[in-house]
Amino acid sequence: MSAPSAQRPSAPQHTPKVSEREARQVAEEARERDWHKPSFAKELFLGRFRLDLIHPHPLPAGEDVRRGEEFLARLRDFCDSRVDGALIEREARIPDEVINGLKELGALGMKIDVKYGGLGLTQVYYNKALALVGSASPAIGALLSAHQSIGVPQPLKTFGSQEQKDTFLPRLARSDISAFLLTEPDVGSDPARLATSAVPDGTDYVLDGVKLWTTNGVVADLLVVMARVPKSEGHKGGITAFVVEAGSPGITVENRNAFMGLRGLENGVTRFHQVRVPAANRIGPEGAGLKIALTTLNTGRLSLPAMCVGSGKWCLKIAREWSAVREQWGRPVARHEAVGSKISFIAATTFALEAVVDLASQMADENRNDIRIEAALAKLLGSEMGCLMADELVQIRGGRGFETADSLAARGERAVPAEQMLRDMRINRIFEGSTEIMHLLIAREAVDAHLKVAGDIIDPDKPLSAKAKAGANAAGFYARWLPKLVTGPGQLPGTYAEFNPAGHADLSSHLRYVERSSRKLARSTFYAMSRWQGRMETKQGFLGRIVDIGAELFAMSAACVRAELLRTGDDHGREAYQLADAFCHQSRVRVEELFTRLWSNTDDLDRRVTEGVLSGTYTWLEEGIIDPSGEGPWIADATPGPSTRDNVHRPVR
Repeated sequence: MSAPSAQRPSAPQHTPKVSEREARQVAEEARERDWHKPSFAKELFLGRFRLDLIHPHPLPAGEDVRRGEEFLARLRDFCDSRVDGALIEREARIPDEVINGLKELGALGMKIDVKYGGLGLTQVYYNKALALVGSASPAIGALLSAHQSIGVPQPLKTFGSQEQKDTFLPRLARSDISAFLLTEPDVGSDPARLATSAVPDGTDYVLDGVKLWTTNGVVADLLVVMARVPKSEGHKGGITAFVVEAGSPGITVENRNAFMGLRGLENGVTRFHQVRVPAANRIGPEGAGLKIALTTLNTGRLSLPAMCVGSGKWCLKIAREWSAVREQWGRPVARHEAVGSKISFIAATTFALEAVVDLASQMADENRNDIRIEAALAKLLGSEMGCLMADELVQIRGGRGFETADSLAARGERAVPAEQMLRDMRINRIFEGSTEIMHLLIAREAVDAHLKVAGDIIDPDKPLSAKAKAGANAAGFYARWLPKLVTGPGQLPGTYAEFNPAGHADLSSHLRYVERSSRKLARSTFYAMSRWQGRMETKQGFLGRIVDIGAELFAMSAACVRAELLRTGDDHGREAYQLADAFCHQSRVRVEELFTRLWSNTDDLDRRVTEGVLSGTYTWLEEGIIDPSGEGPWIADATPGPSTRDNVHRPVR
């Protein structure tokens, strides 16, 4: 056994050192560069409101609906009879019998084709299933989502060989749980610094390194691992994806991590020491790992906002029931405007968020559109709004919202886990790309058309000849594009008249607003690029607001289209129009504020204050407190080598 970990260096010593530019190049090479299919959201950021891409609302096939509804009925019965969310929260673990029951139900194979033993559900019904099971226990929702949305099945489905599909998918559909391993102790959203290595050795690769926050890693049977292959003769090298048996010699799950929420989450730290992986288990070619990861997330990100929809529905139910019986000053609190506005926000936002998720999911199923931006916007909107809805529910419940469900039950009241919901929802602003990273990722896609025609002009490494050619191309592009941003159908009162049926709220005015705002958004982006040029990427506050405006406009569009679908289907159409109208009015207030803050903000002042904080200028402000933090390094040592800790891996059988 090697020396205790405490004697190792106090900070990671082996993480590759890369420059900011090198890190950006790695990320740029991994993203999908071409647009082979239309994208509603991409057009929206370019000032082109392509309502025809989402309206009429696409619908699933009848057979898909039948199979999906049948599974949802079985899943609901299972959750009602066998899932005890309070027990999972109390014991911080999903009982093995529940996981085995999910396996028997086929829940591990919801997205796996029937020919491999899966259920072959559409993205729409997969997301509905996650919303349902996530409402019973967010930890179970996270387990199923991590297994299928980003775990082994999805990358195999898209990039795996037929032999790999035949070998692994039947196991993953019925018995084996999978996990996705990318993050490392000193590597988060900057994969250029990835340190886990995969060294070719004959017909194998030998893996060494440490992975952090491996959701499902504690109980997983199969892992998809991202590791760096060194460049050598016969090997292109680069970050590469592998399917790895979790029980392989040399793999140690060193810790089961604990969090403020999702207490049943089987999330750990996994160490690889001289782990041999057959070359046949490599997914795609060497160097394609990040592209595989990002492509997997294009639709995989939809699972998170789907569960946010489920939480929004629950928040609405509790807010309605509680606010009708709790009285203050002679009437139910719901009748007081201060509380009523919160209830309206929860109801309208839940409707809009479900509209966004269903629309993006159906577009993913049809595969007619490129939804990389739509899925990212859904994740961004869902995580931010979902967390806010949970917070508003706690506020509506008052002291009872802050009290645990067990404490409420102990003193004779209904065990409503509002505070747990808030804790469970908080991670969504970090999971699968933090809000800040999502802003940058979406912003990069939103300005892609500009960079393709004018990127060489602002690239300091490009020669003058390239800049001259780019200038000529840009002149032609902008000569055609800019005039179209001046006027549009959003300025004509009768446009989108089908969204203004008699006896219903008028949604046509909101769609006209979206069209006008889309052009304004594009003009603002162009002006910023002209003003800041190569410094544009440092203006993260501005880019974040641009993306947030786009997210609101997308949600408004989806809400209106969904309301019209429900109206024409005679399914709560009038009420749907009311909810869409409320959301759009609320959204427009937020959009106007964001437009104002594009140019009137404290970004420059904030940067100066930040520099002062980092340089120690304000340390006097920290006086007068006790820091309860423990001792130890900020980032745990992840130097490769044999493990010195017990293996807490526990596959569920």
